[in-house]
Amino acid sequence: MKKILLAGLFCTMMCWGADTPVNWQQILADRIPAYGHRNWIVVADSAYPAQAKDGIETVVADADQIHVLETVLRTLAKSRHVTPIIHTDLELNYLDDAQAPGVEVYRDKLAGMFKDMTVDAMPHEALIAKLDEVSKTFRVLIIKTNMTVPYTTVFLQLDCAYWGPDAEKGLRAKMAAAGVR
Repeated sequence: MKKILLAGLFCTMMCWGADTPVNWQQILADRIPAYGHRNWIVVADSAYPAQAKDGIETVVADADQIHVLETVLRTLAKSRHVTPIIHTDLELNYLDDAQAPGVEVYRDKLAGMFKDMTVDAMPHEALIAKLDEVSKTFRVLIIKTNMTVPYTTVFLQLDCAYWGPDAEKGLRAKMAAAGVR
């Protein structure tokens, strides 16, 4: 009985980062080499829910969301095998400081960070549903920050860094021309 309780406590602390400080940077560094295209990394505000799927790991970083996001993007930029496809909450585009103090400064910081990148904005519930579906087969890492502004979560869908959509399309055309289905 004692072993079961201790195992449950260990899983809670490691999987959710609950009631214990976790080194989110080390967890990130450990996950990226194992992750590939179709895995996700989410940098979330403090109210983001701990999803109950086995494929979703949630860690709490008591840190500024912009700092965490910059760290994640910098770490991914050093990776030779994955690159992020960036998704944000569509609702973020419609908030102002009267509704959510600090949202306009945050949006400006994101615009600066993503100035040379494509960002796909989707409704928040659609992104959560996407993670729920993806986590049935692929791993998702959620890093919760101390951000207290709504709809500020950034979803990073990992893609292959060395094989893009044009290369895949060319391969599929070549295979079709050879009669391969």
